[in-house]
Amino acid sequence: MSRRDDIEDGLARLVAASWVERLLLSLAALAASIVVGGVIVVVSGMAATCEEPAFAFFGPTSCYDPVGVYVQLFQGAIGNVLADPFNFQIALTLKETTLLVFTGLSVAVAFRAGLFNIGSQGQLVAGALATALAVLFAAPLVPAGLGTIVLVPLGVIAGAIVGGLYGAIPGALKAYADANEVITTIMLNFVAAQVAFFLVSSYFPAPGSQSVETRTVPGAAVLESTLFGSGSNFSVFVFVFGLALVAGLYYLIERTAFGYDLRTSGLQPEAAEYGGVDADRTIVTSMALSGAFAGIGGAVWVLMVTGRFTASVPSLGFDGITVSILAGNNPLGVVPAALLFGVLKSGSLALQLSAESPPKQLVGVLRGLIILFVAMPEFFRLLGKRFVTTGRDPVATDGGKPVEDRRSSPDEQIESGGSTEFERTEGEQ
Repeated sequence: MSRRDDIEDGLARLVAASWVERLLLSLAALAASIVVGGVIVVVSGMAATCEEPAFAFFGPTSCYDPVGVYVQLFQGAIGNVLADPFNFQIALTLKETTLLVFTGLSVAVAFRAGLFNIGSQGQLVAGALATALAVLFAAPLVPAGLGTIVLVPLGVIAGAIVGGLYGAIPGALKAYADANEVITTIMLNFVAAQVAFFLVSSYFPAPGSQSVETRTVPGAAVLESTLFGSGSNFSVFVFVFGLALVAGLYYLIERTAFGYDLRTSGLQPEAAEYGGVDADRTIVTSMALSGAFAGIGGAVWVLMVTGRFTASVPSLGFDGITVSILAGNNPLGVVPAALLFGVLKSGSLALQLSAESPPKQLVGVLRGLIILFVAMPEFFRLLGKRFVTTGRDPVATDGGKPVEDRRSSPDEQIESGGSTEFERTEGEQ
């Protein structure tokens, strides 16, 4: 057997892995990343100078204790949860998780349709700016006492519409001009950032502010926390709303005719088009839906976190790409993947503020190692799904049926060349 056959066999085994096998593989990757990171911490501590070594291993000493570093990293994400279940660290973790749920869903929609939407960041920026301006312009027109009821939905809808329209642009270019969506979405990221900077700095600046930002939205439009305190910038209602969108998107993709069109277009575009799917319309609609989720993320960032639009938008859209890969492009997997990101982000911040912490660059390395190790199995699995065929039934998390259910799913029928109820007969064509 050649090396190429070995590689294809390994990828085929990853593609056919059950959800239990994938979970165990992710846990093993997490453990491996901690071991490798611990070695890096010890070696870095051996090169550093300190008054008293923190770790010794058969003679050599290190200024950094790898066990203590990882304990601080993960404990910093939850704080003293036994003494205070609603502490600031948990709120920070859930805030990061909530924001990444929306961008993770955004990327997952496009990836399931076979499209590489690298433009979630630009769509988020467009949605965030639209939310801020819509709320600021509508606030004087809203009757007293109805601010929250009117302004919050208005801001979210404005963000979704503008983000969706901005996402539809590369979708239309892909469908009708055969433009590569990777190139167009990357370029549109910069377009969105620069246009937003120009509009805010020239036409909608905050009076007296030295930063490029809009005026603060009214207090009635701010999504405040009811459990974690006003300074946490986290709303439980938004988190629940994100979970509802996860469930809704999963149902849309797995249980509706549109979801069938989307999935089959991503798996077998030619077979989908032969079966009656309008490929061009599906591309545009999928990218618009992807942009709408990113725009909602931008709306939540404005209404829950900052209270205004600022030009310094965090890279939530780019992080959403990794979240989607970690989740295997499954909406249900986006939540735990985003939670892992939230834990690492808030834990890294707590670790950097610790007096005995290693340099922040080393903390970034540890965080990156965990993400890299956990993401690689899913990355190669997605790669294998594109280039390797397998005879085993797809697992349930991929939209297929469990092994014990031998009824053919639409994905199985398309991969095997079989007909489905959605296909038109030759006579109908």
